[in-house]
Amino acid sequence: MAILDSKGRLFGKISLLDIGAGLIILMVAVAIFFYPGTSGSVAQVGAINKDIEVDVMVRGLTVLNPEEFLDNMREEGKTNIIIRNQPYGQVGIKTIQPLPRSTAVPQPDGSVKAFPDPRPELEFTTDMLITLTGNAQITDDGAVFGNSKIKIGTPIELEGQLYTFRASTVAVRIPE
Repeated sequence: MAILDSKGRLFGKISLLDIGAGLIILMVAVAIFFYPGTSGSVAQVGAINKDIEVDVMVRGLTVLNPEEFLDNMREEGKTNIIIRNQPYGQVGIKTIQPLPRSTAVPQPDGSVKAFPDPRPELEFTTDMLITLTGNAQITDDGAVFGNSKIKIGTPIELEGQLYTFRASTVAVRIPE
């Protein structure tokens, strides 16, 4: 009996291709489980963790009762944030500052003055500046929440028990 037959089978039973495929699968399994490589993200290399403050601005949020909504957010004192569709977790709410809704009114002398907007539908709309606090990694490239860099202009989604809305980052303060 020949070691290899005319169809490339070893002792007429096992194909050499099957043996090759089995060896490749075995080597991949060994490489995954016994040599996993480095763990963690690149952002963690040389990073320091610090508490930071992030100011986000919300414009035109429609709410049935804006004052009650702001009071509820202050009472909760924390919110979940999502940065670039990646959930980060919970951060603290340090302050919530409602911003006035005004409109520019031209004056007879050609100047422009800001007056409170008289439109009745704006009673259900609020603008606010929220200061969030949380622990972030400080890298050479800035602050990182989770695996997402946080910089001015970064959109952040705030989510609580009764709300979810988007805000834009307007300031990032990293203590020295």
